[in-house]
Amino acid sequence: MAEMTYLEAIKDGLRQALCADDQVYLIGEDIGAYGGCYGVTQGLLEEFGPERVMDTPISEIAILGSSVGASLLGKRPVAEIMYADFLPVAADQLINQAAKLRYVLGEDARMPLTVRSPYGGGGGYSFNHSQSPESWFLNAPGLSIVMPSTPADAKGLLLSSIQSDNTVLYLEQKHLYKTLKGEVPEGSYTIPLGKGDIKREGSDLTIVATGWMVHRALRAAEKLHEQGIEAEVVDPRTIKPLDEELILTSVHKTGRLMTVCESPLTGGFGSEICAIVSEKGFSSLKAAPVRLASPDLPVPFAPAAEARYYPDVDRIAQAAATLVRE
Repeated sequence: MAEMTYLEAIKDGLRQALCADDQVYLIGEDIGAYGGCYGVTQGLLEEFGPERVMDTPISEIAILGSSVGASLLGKRPVAEIMYADFLPVAADQLINQAAKLRYVLGEDARMPLTVRSPYGGGGGYSFNHSQSPESWFLNAPGLSIVMPSTPADAKGLLLSSIQSDNTVLYLEQKHLYKTLKGEVPEGSYTIPLGKGDIKREGSDLTIVATGWMVHRALRAAEKLHEQGIEAEVVDPRTIKPLDEELILTSVHKTGRLMTVCESPLTGGFGSEICAIVSEKGFSSLKAAPVRLASPDLPVPFAPAAEARYYPDVDRIAQAAATLVRE
């Protein structure tokens, strides 16, 4: 095991994939000589050359459009969209082509395309560089969505994504890049897509959280422990496919459900979790599910305003304590 930042774990995963399969290549804006906007791909151009680490013009359509064609011809492109906020620019290539062509063309077709994209706030990047857009893509058939919250998960899930024969949207929480460290297995390993993880055991309520919010939920769980409340924190890791069994089993044990998401409340991933539990695990519930998320507003630029925008540790702990005492 080696201690790595979230960023270093992703870079190590990319390096492992490039070494293991010569059909894998990286493509995106400024990922080569510049090393990526956040330095994730720094040094990979020198190590693997321009045919494996390709810089592109500022065109999300070109990045994903060319990757779709290359995937159909047997390559395994790992395309970077510099900010997840820019994914809608290439929505046709991602949603209507990459996610659907394998179904349209039949069982012999493959679409081994991984789309990496930094998302989320925590750095004062303002409204068009700070969004958490996973819910925009939940309704796209054929698209897997990965949201790792730890360095070890980031590397293992990235390698699984690249090895998949389907299109994977791999979302990286950019606030975690350099602020989060953890032990990461050396060498190559995979974590199955669709397999969640219990980050903290508990008996009084289930908190389902994603990305950055997993860590806030864990800190809130420690505060709740001081009050005699034991929260179980569940990290889906991939929100599509979703480990429904893990979540339902947890709620069956605790009887209560809270979701914590970075994205805005309306139509968010938390709503989907609450719907699934209400439909398939209603008899286990002792109280109505609770959703915590950001308000239905653009992400503010001012640091003090941005800090109030996202669910924080105190809000999570307070809402959880209220839910348990109902």
